[in-house]
Amino acid sequence: MAQQTNFIDYVKIYCRSGRGGRGSTHMHRAKYLPKGGPDGGNGGRGGHVILRGNRNYWTLLHLRYDRHIHAEHGGNGSKSKSTGKQGADKYIEVPCGTAVYDAETGEFICEVTQHEQEVILLKGGRGGLGNFNFATPTNKAPRYAQPGEPMQERAVILELKLLADVGLVGFPNAGKSTLVNALSSAKPKIGNYPFTTLEPSLGIVQYREGRSFVIADIPGIIEGASEGRGLGLRFLRHIERNSLLLFMVPADTEDIRHEYEVLLNELGQFNPDLLDKGRVLAITKCDLLGQDEELLSMLKEGLPDDVPIVFISAVANQGLQELKDILWKEMNSESNKIAAINTSESIIHAPKTFAYLDDFSDEDDEGWGDEEDADDDIEFIDEDEIEDLDEDEFEYT
Repeated sequence: MAQQTNFIDYVKIYCRSGRGGRGSTHMHRAKYLPKGGPDGGNGGRGGHVILRGNRNYWTLLHLRYDRHIHAEHGGNGSKSKSTGKQGADKYIEVPCGTAVYDAETGEFICEVTQHEQEVILLKGGRGGLGNFNFATPTNKAPRYAQPGEPMQERAVILELKLLADVGLVGFPNAGKSTLVNALSSAKPKIGNYPFTTLEPSLGIVQYREGRSFVIADIPGIIEGASEGRGLGLRFLRHIERNSLLLFMVPADTEDIRHEYEVLLNELGQFNPDLLDKGRVLAITKCDLLGQDEELLSMLKEGLPDDVPIVFISAVANQGLQELKDILWKEMNSESNKIAAINTSESIIHAPKTFAYLDDFSDEDDEGWGDEEDADDDIEFIDEDEIEDLDEDEFEYT
């Protein structure tokens, strides 16, 4: 189902940095200088693979069809102490809010959260030293040089996590998309059936005195989502960065408190740190209650008392201003300051299993990393370990 939409929030790619160029063993020769000595230059550095944030991207769609990223190899050193050409770096443009994990272990590697922020994902190999670096008074004509450092290669998962202030959490048909439509200019799909929302969406909510905040609508979750039921917990990553969670439960629910606790439990199964975020509970579809004050008071008796509660109806435009006031107050409270997204404390990245990546078959991974470099598995030689090369390996260029 994810392949039928332009919103791609995760992708698996293979990255390879550039190999360092080897140093030259050239000996200088001139008409009147038959023993000019070593003048072999150093090899050039291999290219890095670099992630760069780009606010003009909102999805990882452009990487789904370009999943082999190769940086350029460094050039070899040459005569006259000439250093080899440096391999060109390869830049991967990603949306702000992209986290990177190792595809095999699920280990968190890095994240890109700001426009034009650059993170070196894989470093290019250093170039080897030419033979002129090893000339000494007792060894004036070294016939050896260093090979370049080998390239680095890695399969990684890029995972987009939307940047928003408020994240909506609720069961299907709780009125999340209707609320986003009422509070902002976003136009998510609205329907009277479960799982109408199949992909996350963002809306900008205008507040008093020209202020605003961003609200994120994600597909609804159901009891047992942590076990893969419904759409599972796949889209919950998009509320990991949110400062505040808005739980939404319809007024016609048989047991509002139980539904709220089920939602809390599913969030805890996905990431226990989500339970430490600020929370607000919105009772939706209150237009169904009419003006029955007795029914409303009975409804309030069974509600949780450890979270701010607001009664709203997005269709009837009931309680929306009160909701915005509460959200703004909670976002800016001392106990729930919005952390800057460029700090490590803004989000805790737990290791992932990526069991949901079922759209990558084994055929997708065949041949990764073995195109033309089967003989490139060389090791960098330390200066103390350099040995003389055989006479037939002496290089004249």
